[in-house]
Amino acid sequence: MSHRPVLHPGTGPIPGEHYLPTSPDTAQWGWLPTSASDPVLEVSSGASVTVDTLSHEGILPDQGQDPERFFGQYEVQEVLQDAVDVAARAERTGEAPGPHVVTGPIRVEGAKPGDLLRVDIEELTPRVPYGVISNRHGLGALPGEYPQAEGNVSLFSWTGDHEGVEHGFLDAGEGRTVRFPLAPFMGMMGTAPAAAEPLRTQPPGEFGGNMDIKHAVVGTTVYLPVLTEGALFFTGDPHFAQGNGEVALTALEASLRATMRLSVIPGERRGETVGGAVGPVIETPTHWIPSGMDEDLNLAMQNATRSAIEFLHQRLGSRRRWRWRTCRRVRTSRSARWWTESRASTA
Repeated sequence: MSHRPVLHPGTGPIPGEHYLPTSPDTAQWGWLPTSASDPVLEVSSGASVTVDTLSHEGILPDQGQDPERFFGQYEVQEVLQDAVDVAARAERTGEAPGPHVVTGPIRVEGAKPGDLLRVDIEELTPRVPYGVISNRHGLGALPGEYPQAEGNVSLFSWTGDHEGVEHGFLDAGEGRTVRFPLAPFMGMMGTAPAAAEPLRTQPPGEFGGNMDIKHAVVGTTVYLPVLTEGALFFTGDPHFAQGNGEVALTALEASLRATMRLSVIPGERRGETVGGAVGPVIETPTHWIPSGMDEDLNLAMQNATRSAIEFLHQRLGSRRRWRWRTCRRVRTSRSARWWTESRASTA
């Protein structure tokens, strides 16, 4: 296992201008903030914030809701204090709450409905040298087939160096080990929806949320529509690595220290920034990624296609007939659960 130090709340380097830990007072377990939620932090536009995000794996009820005991079975000597605190004191109430621990919301000064919130991903540092991949009955790509055992399956993964690159490792049995490179990203980023009642964490929407788009790594930018005063940004569901989707149910779930810069883009500049795309848009050094959100995967794909077309039309000034043909030629789709991403190169 890696000798990386465990980053308990408030310890180690904190590069952001503001710092937000995860605690029962600053997070919600299973539910998203809404326009009625009180902010736990207020920042000016352009400020950077370091958030100690917390993975839900290892603290859930089906894992005993005791992270010290759960990770102790894998000979882990040091468990995050905020994991212990949230498991013991945070309320996961209501009917069918989601699994995720959601930190925030953060009010960004000057943000109003119709604006965009620009989220620059500056640093994503693993807080622990381990994580978990889980498969639960009735969920994932093959419900009813996997897991094959009676209970849910959670696989422990440890991290370490391989040829100068940090990797995750899994015990494959019979003395074999599987390894894969880490590519940390935040599975959940969003602005508060204009809803009267709290929303479960799983389904994403126009506001973002549980998008699980693995391309949102360090050096990328996420553009989110502002739907309520102050934007009320939230984040959670940290990942060390993920493929194109979560066919088992989860990625390599593990806690990250995330530093993000939050900037307001006025509504009148929306077209020049993301064109006519609806919902979250991700900008990488090489691609623009409009998204499509719906619980029906076919509708999500259609929404992603429309957003890619409208992005090309308003951002690049292309004609509708040309941009439809362009999407057919250069568009690459990826899907997982309720979202579909569409990539269109600007080159």
